[in-house]
Amino acid sequence: MAPETPAQGPIRRYFTWDEVAQRSGRDKERWLVIDRKVYNISEFTRQHPGGSRVISHYAGQDATDPFVAFHINKGLVRKYMNSLLIGELSPEQPSFEPTKNKELTEEFRALQATVERMGLMKANPVFFLLYLLHILLLDVAAWLTLWLFGTSFLPFLLCAVLLGTVQAQAGWLQHDFGHLSVFSTSTWNHLLHHFVIGHLKGAPASWWNHLHFQHHAKPNCFRKDPDINMHPFFFALGKILSVELGKQKRKHMPYNHQHRYFFLIGPPALLPLYFQWYIFYFVIQRKKWVDLAWMISFYVRIFLTYVPLLGLKGFLGLFFTVRFLESNWFVWVTQMNHIPMHIDYDRNVDWVSTQLQATCNVHKSAFNDWFSGHLNFQIEHHLFPTMPRHNYHKVAPLVQSLCAKHGIEYQSKPLFSAFADIVHSLRESGQLWLDAYLHQ
Repeated sequence: MAPETPAQGPIRRYFTWDEVAQRSGRDKERWLVIDRKVYNISEFTRQHPGGSRVISHYAGQDATDPFVAFHINKGLVRKYMNSLLIGELSPEQPSFEPTKNKELTEEFRALQATVERMGLMKANPVFFLLYLLHILLLDVAAWLTLWLFGTSFLPFLLCAVLLGTVQAQAGWLQHDFGHLSVFSTSTWNHLLHHFVIGHLKGAPASWWNHLHFQHHAKPNCFRKDPDINMHPFFFALGKILSVELGKQKRKHMPYNHQHRYFFLIGPPALLPLYFQWYIFYFVIQRKKWVDLAWMISFYVRIFLTYVPLLGLKGFLGLFFTVRFLESNWFVWVTQMNHIPMHIDYDRNVDWVSTQLQATCNVHKSAFNDWFSGHLNFQIEHHLFPTMPRHNYHKVAPLVQSLCAKHGIEYQSKPLFSAFADIVHSLRESGQLWLDAYLHQ
């Protein structure tokens, strides 16, 4: 008998960074790297639970750090990734692309391990329960204001302020559930996310996921971060993009006046004139019927609650007053951390540099924490997006030390200075556009 031939395993395929970079999606094929393993995500993008765009933004690049940052059950996710595995980096290839800071990345990963050991990724359920209760109590107080004191101007205004507060604070709470930072399993986070954003706010969870995870993956990266999609049609953002726009002789708006018209089409208009209507188009066009059901439950509840007290016209007046107040609150808080920062195309720098150049903090105080939903710790939130927000202040000193060691600016400022910097940065980028438009 012939001796048995040992069974041969699958042939291992090796790739270089140049080969990976060529599969960035421009020719439809998309690869990415996680822990030196190469995955073909070309067909998977549409099935990706976090959305097709967020994973596609890392096509042709190393995605190890965002993979770790966004997933709370990495072992489970890796099982589903096996079918996408096509090989690994060649042994002579470095673990990072040349555009990334190797020492900074390695030290950040060590910091991640330290954070895990310190228990900073574990949520305090009492904190989030009390936070939800305070929102519900404010919601009841708004209705009681009209029921007890009537519908004259002052009770009406107080009710609108209370409801505006409810909407803003529910916005911060849904953000926690959306980031999977409250429960240890995705299922419960998703369920409560639907309840808070759908039933308490009347918006679709899928819409928020679609936009927000892209923002976190590539903050302030033009054509990858949807939060800066108002460039160039409404605003000229950032020094680099504004000069480029001017050199191209493009003028969709009088950008040199954008720091003025921001007060008209920015904070007061975003929610009542855009989001309020677009979200319905989004869920119907994408057939997100579960989201639509949650949204309808919000509108039925608020309609039945306030129409008997105010009538239809009074209810509509209240509703859009609340959206106006919420819109101002939302825009100022969400833009203060990003608009004044570096805005550019994606340069494929490391995770820490990507987040730090696009974010800044606002000083900690009890009011600032509450008012911004702890998004005054935007740096820590972007580095550790699944971290429960009540732990941001604990990890902040460690992040500051890392930044100081590597010469990275860690910006933190007073609340009203952060608001003012939005306007100052719009004025500066508008002037840069005008100079380039006229003289270059």
